[in-house]
Amino acid sequence: MRSPLRKLAVLAALVLAALALGACGSSHTKVSTGTYAGESGANAPYLNLGPLIYQVQLSRQLNPANSEDAGYLQGVPYSEGRLLPGQQWFGVFIQVFNNTEHAHAASESITISDTEGNVYRPLPVLPTNHYIYRGGVLPPKSVLPTPDSTPAFGPTQGALMLFKIKTISLDNRPLEIKITEPEGLLASVSAELDV
Repeated sequence: MRSPLRKLAVLAALVLAALALGACGSSHTKVSTGTYAGESGANAPYLNLGPLIYQVQLSRQLNPANSEDAGYLQGVPYSEGRLLPGQQWFGVFIQVFNNTEHAHAASESITISDTEGNVYRPLPVLPTNHYIYRGGVLPPKSVLPTPDSTPAFGPTQGALMLFKIKTISLDNRPLEIKITEPEGLLASVSAELDV
């Protein structure tokens, strides 16, 4: 008698846990002229902008004392390399897909902002940092970063956009990424980042 009840209680607990986890980490996507192409989870919204699809793989604070994160910070120009009190390194890892039969330019106009109106642009980083997102023209049927590149083999499989943000912006969430279409259409798409 006790065994079937115990099994039923365990099964009910598992179902409730699965439902609770499934409700966690939702992200919202706003579209301005672009369209929303789907959602792969809280950390990886797919954003359809013009002919390309942008996927935010991960966004998080970066710690220079961590060996993995230190590699992401290589090549930062000396003038940008120091954090002032109240600043934080922040990384957004992204993939861009060109599923069309033609080459298209990937956006280099990408910002993040907080709810207080602080807007941040990616820092320029020297070419010695192989993880950095650099935009450019994507050939037909291709992905950025390219499959045989350093960022593609990294933990996130995305190219890094490096930001220096105010620490208070982490309290002024949600942070929002905005990508503007580079081919003269002035279309843009935005999504909340999961931090």
